[in-house]
Amino acid sequence: MTSAAKTSRLVPIPPHAWDLPIAEALALQRELAGRVATEGEPKDVKLIAGCDCSFDKASDTAFGVVVVLRWPELDVVEEAAHAGPTPFPYVPGLLSFREGPILIEAFRKLRRRPDLILFDGQGQAHPRGLGIASHMGLLLGIPSIGAAKSRLYGAEPEAPAMEQGGVAKLLAPDGRVIGLVLRTRARVKPIYVSVGHGLSLDAARRWTLAVAGRYRAPLPTRLADSLAAKTKSAFLERKALFVQRET
Repeated sequence: MTSAAKTSRLVPIPPHAWDLPIAEALALQRELAGRVATEGEPKDVKLIAGCDCSFDKASDTAFGVVVVLRWPELDVVEEAAHAGPTPFPYVPGLLSFREGPILIEAFRKLRRRPDLILFDGQGQAHPRGLGIASHMGLLLGIPSIGAAKSRLYGAEPEAPAMEQGGVAKLLAPDGRVIGLVLRTRARVKPIYVSVGHGLSLDAARRWTLAVAGRYRAPLPTRLADSLAAKTKSAFLERKALFVQRET
């Protein structure tokens, strides 16, 4: 993946509180949306990360994981996980406040710094222009892509072509292009790709296709989804064993 235009090293924004009232969380999203970089190409990409979260309602526990792959081989070189109390209730459009704190802790456990991150969620294709991919990209200072399996916001006036790489525009109510409807496999339901931070929409499209693998979800996020489920399962098995020993 090459391009003449490359993104200079991004500077992370300062950390902020996560346990905010909903009105303040919405206001923070609007403020941070203006700081998202939407041009350029990730520079010297050698490591690509995918991340995801899983939740256990019974114990109110969140499990965040990061899987790091070497580019272009797409071999897994590192994994990290963190579990903790679920930090924020489920509120549509505020996913980053629910998953962000847990994912930040998982990223802190990495020995290697990724050059590009894919999120199973939105970037700019969001009511306030700041989905989890954009929010986390700003906090980590790493180029990021939102690659969601479902649409949160926007309209699809046209469907993408059925072949792999088929693409159509995702439009905001005012007509702005906020993302792409991208078919990662021929004749398979498309995903929704948008800029997270630190790259152009076309770069987000190209990189998503480059790591698509054999399935609908891009390989980095698919591996992260699997690891998050395994991490949750292992936690619940240990918890059940502990309860059995106590009784």
